[in-house]
Amino acid sequence: MNASPAATPSAEPWLTVVRDKVAAIRFGSVQITVHEGRVTQIEANEKTRFPTALPSETLLKEKTPKKK
Repeated sequence: MNASPAATPSAEPWLTVVRDKVAAIRFGSVQITVHEGRVTQIEANEKTRFPTALPSETLLKEKTPKKK
C-alpha cells in the first residue's frame, strides 16, 4: 500500500470523526463504509449494558412465602 503525504491518516477529516465517535461510546461499534477507495459513511452503534439479572429460579424463591 503506497501512501502519499495527502493520503496519510492524519490528513483525512473522517479520521477525526471516527476518533470522536469511538471516544463518545462505552460499549458498541463504529462502522466505516468505503466506496471506490473513499470513506463515504461512518456509523456508531452504542449498546447499553445492565447488570446481570438474577436467574428466574432465584427470583421465584424470593417471592414465594416460606412454608412453616
